[in-house]
Amino acid sequence: MTESLRARCAAVPHEASVAQSDPSLGIRYVLFAMLCFAVQDGVSKYLAALYPVPFFVMLRYWVFAGFVLVLASRKPGGLRAAAQTQRPLLQIARGVLLVLQIVVFVEALDRLGLATTMAFFALYPLAITVLAIPILGETVGWRRMAAVGVGFLGVLVILRPGVGPWDPALLLGLLPAIGLAGYSLMTRIATQADGGSGPAVFYTGVAGAAAITLWGLGNWVPVAPWDWAWIALLALAAMTGHSCLIRAYDATEAVRLQPFAYLQMVFGVLVGWTVFAEPVDPWAILGMAMIVGAGLYALWRERRAAAG
Repeated sequence: MTESLRARCAAVPHEASVAQSDPSLGIRYVLFAMLCFAVQDGVSKYLAALYPVPFFVMLRYWVFAGFVLVLASRKPGGLRAAAQTQRPLLQIARGVLLVLQIVVFVEALDRLGLATTMAFFALYPLAITVLAIPILGETVGWRRMAAVGVGFLGVLVILRPGVGPWDPALLLGLLPAIGLAGYSLMTRIATQADGGSGPAVFYTGVAGAAAITLWGLGNWVPVAPWDWAWIALLALAAMTGHSCLIRAYDATEAVRLQPFAYLQMVFGVLVGWTVFAEPVDPWAILGMAMIVGAGLYALWRERRAAAG
């Protein structure tokens, strides 16, 4: 994700490049991508209970980096052309930030469960709205800021401070959304400087793999033979989701697809409930609905503003 739709996507979303937009095809692709990401999150939660998170995230990134290198080598100019960028430090920093965000996200999945983590993660479009003011100098109207306020009220509904024992680990769920928002804004700056998303994709894979390898090798542990199948499924779900998301953006405009990204939360709740027997808290459902509603409204206002 996007990774405008998802932090763990390694590709940068772009507008439809086909001559004729095909919204129905794009929607089908994005729905399958969200399902793949829900499977990825479920497998990550399972592995996090058995192995150090940096260790299996490293293995997943090795697969992704290999995929990126193979793609780059087949394009004109090869790896040298893929690595050319006007903002190398920014590209490296955003690649490192994304992999750190993934590690924190998986830790949150392990400690908080799928439903709660996904609810907090849905805040990232609203966090982008807030961070774009100081970072990009954007002007945000009162309606979109009101949507941000409603989204954070949804977080309070989920947290319910003062009701029951306070778990500091709940704050862990907020960090991935903030990290992804920062990554998305850094990606926007980098792609504008480079005139395209090619270098961003390359550095997402290579810089991220280098950073997590330095961390993950220190957490190396033996893997049970049958768990290699789960690690393979994790990598397969991630790569399939990324590929479908790219195809979705090739089929139609981003604004048509963004609302469907929230279905990942629904899929995540279902996986948590059916596979991990996580209870479905009515207050959490209400908070999720507030966050999703606020995000959709902010998206609608942004689209209207762009249309003039």
